[in-house]
Amino acid sequence: MGITGTLSSDQLDSFNSQGYLVIESFASPEDIESMMKRMDKLLDDFDYTTVSVFSTKNQQRVTDDYFYQSAENISFFFEEKAFGDDGSLKKPKQLSINKVGHALHELDPVFKGFSSSEKISGLLFSLGYKKPVIVQSMYIFKQPGIGGEVVPHQDNSFLYTEPTSCTGLWLALEDATLLNGCLWAIPGSHKNGLARRFLRGENGVYFDQPSPSYDQKDFVSIEVKAGSLVLIHGDLIHQSFENQSSKSRHAYSLHVVDTNGCKWAPENWIRRKVDPEPLFVVS
Repeated sequence: MGITGTLSSDQLDSFNSQGYLVIESFASPEDIESMMKRMDKLLDDFDYTTVSVFSTKNQQRVTDDYFYQSAENISFFFEEKAFGDDGSLKKPKQLSINKVGHALHELDPVFKGFSSSEKISGLLFSLGYKKPVIVQSMYIFKQPGIGGEVVPHQDNSFLYTEPTSCTGLWLALEDATLLNGCLWAIPGSHKNGLARRFLRGENGVYFDQPSPSYDQKDFVSIEVKAGSLVLIHGDLIHQSFENQSSKSRHAYSLHVVDTNGCKWAPENWIRRKVDPEPLFVVS
């Protein structure tokens, strides 16, 4: 098969214990430059006559066809604070976008190249995946001054399989700091299981349970340099705060599930017409 594991036993032990792992210098400067330049081009070509505002606080606001169809498209989502009272953008579109998703890894050659690289495959192989599929990708901007908060959550809530199998791969394309909205997590929280699920019903999407309350003192910050990859267990409770700095915090995020012995939940928000191809198959 030619896929070799990339994590040491110490790294695996740390990931299993803490629920997350930082891998420094995972992406090369050339990888980063290539993806950031490609996103600049995608934004330049983007016609924002049809827009969607992204919010993790009120998901009901984004349950339109544009949001659903983004599972198999390259779609653009604006920050809530990007628009004035008259509905116009306060800043240029390049400084108003929250994220681009959710099929960059399939439809764009630059992002597909990185997402399906041997480096990614080797990482997943060493985590024990047998038939991994990338179910969504996001380019996240965390804009200066308006980059919104992402409330505490677990990735398995949104991308549920039975049994659960989601892992997040969060790549810092720029330095992520306390001021510009780095990740925060509760170490070991993945051991407590999944608190709630995000479901898609006839009347839109909703959580089946209210959000648990979390004590902020239990969170630790994950400040990383550009090029660092943060592995995130699907049950890990994590969040990020608003960007209070004058610098952006670009990141590229992938979410992977195993399709070997794991069933994709039909009530997930992502409902694809064509099943994605696995990165590799362990027979």
